Amino acid sequence: MLNVIVNPHVRKMDRLVAELAQRLTARAVPYRIFYPGKAGDAREYAKCLTEAGETQIVAVGGDGTLNEVLCGLRDPSRVELGLIPAGTGNDFAAAAGIPHGAAALELILNGEAKPTDYIECGGRRSMNIAGMGIDVEILRRCAAMKHGTSRSKYFFSLVATLLRYRGRRIAVTADGTTREYEALIAAVCNGSQLGGGIPLCPAAKIDDGLLELVVVDCPPRIKLLPELVRLMRGKLLERPITHRVSCKAVKIEAVDGAGAVQYDGEIFADSVLDARVVSGGLRMFRS
Repeated sequence: MLNVIVNPHVRKMDRLVAELAQRLTARAVPYRIFYPGKAGDAREYAKCLTEAGETQIVAVGGDGTLNEVLCGLRDPSRVELGLIPAGTGNDFAAAAGIPHGAAALELILNGEAKPTDYIECGGRRSMNIAGMGIDVEILRRCAAMKHGTSRSKYFFSLVATLLRYRGRRIAVTADGTTREYEALIAAVCNGSQLGGGIPLCPAAKIDDGLLELVVVDCPPRIKLLPELVRLMRGKLLERPITHRVSCKAVKIEAVDGAGAVQYDGEIFADSVLDARVVSGGLRMFRS
């Protein structure tokens, strides 16, 4: 039984769901469709379904929907998870080689669920990227924008935020070593991109059993624009202001004790991001 959890707020979702239902019915695949009504409901559906012993879960939506479903799974290791990318970002889908829309259903029906890493963050989980710093402020601006693609919203929100952002003093502990930074961003990457296609860490892989820690020093204001261009081109890792560490666990703390953390685009008030990789902890239909 495929248990399909749909984000009903995505544009043209009715058309997509109708196509999915038609394909499943034509192939005599048993399925149920669940429509979360508000933020957090997808997590509850995933929790209730897996507590009842269901192991075939499909998320239809973007990175936020995928994150909610992942966080709701009682035991991810017992689940085969499918994703039908239909959101505004779909950044993890790009890292996983999952095609957009109904084409992804073929991976679920004909493919094999492969071991896939995810990030365990205390009581939360992340599939793609969790971070602290300017990305939180950018996401807040993106949420307030009504027009544009996810990539354009992220870009213009980034530019607007850079004009005001002053950096954040953080302490980062990885591989037993603690360092402090005046950071533009500190991110823990399982996937390689964020913001609808911006390649923050092209080196990240979703099945290597490692996290990629990326910390970017806050540059002088006069140098912000050139560094922004390098970020958009996937060249930021080559810069001396960027520090990258491959690790299995990392802790990022706001030195002043206040702040917020984003998990796959979902923002929570927190001053600490304590993350570890769960290597191959989830079986997922992907390329």
